[in-house]
Amino acid sequence: MFEGKNGMSIDNIDELGENHIGTSAQTPLRDNAFELSDSEKIDIIQDKVKDILTTLGMDLTDDSLQGTPKRVAKAFVNELFSGLNPANKPELSTFENTYKYGEMLVEKNIVVYSTCEHHLLPIIGRAHVAYISKGKVIGLSKMNRIVEYYAKRPQVQERLTMQVVQALQEALGTEDVACIIDAKHLCVNSRGIKDIESSTVTAEYGGAFKNIEVKRELLDYIKMQTKV
Repeated sequence: MFEGKNGMSIDNIDELGENHIGTSAQTPLRDNAFELSDSEKIDIIQDKVKDILTTLGMDLTDDSLQGTPKRVAKAFVNELFSGLNPANKPELSTFENTYKYGEMLVEKNIVVYSTCEHHLLPIIGRAHVAYISKGKVIGLSKMNRIVEYYAKRPQVQERLTMQVVQALQEALGTEDVACIIDAKHLCVNSRGIKDIESSTVTAEYGGAFKNIEVKRELLDYIKMQTKV
């Protein structure tokens, strides 16, 4: 019988049902995850998708469906799960904080498009990322790009939140980084309980952001309306 790393069998997984499971802040990848090229992965996934659709009873000779297996495979490798490949990680260039800005910097309402690793259904929401410089600053778009990079993989929202904070802490050389994500999970909204109104909020606070006053200031910034 197949067992996971923690000894969980398929039977155990069935018993857990809809319960949410997370393992660690690291995305679970095999040691040989990158032995195949992207084109080889697309070819293999294409065949698997074809098998799934055929098993479901779909007629793949129909003009509308003929190209679906390859389209899905390309979307998986090149788009939806492109963040699995370290080669796609954005370069987080930093600069000296020559203007001595010492308050928090908040990049809010970053669009999050991810995929729940339990049902492979979309996670859609917004991320708010903040840091306090300890001598280094980072380009604003890099904060968006690091969210996108870690979102483009099968994910758990808690892990995504932690990964964004850890990546920016490493790049900026400071613990003073925070991330809050508010997102809808289609595994909740479109199946199971089918609650289209609920969303999930996760937060990771590092360094100074663990202080209640600093945390409150961050939340006040997020509430501010941007008018242009």
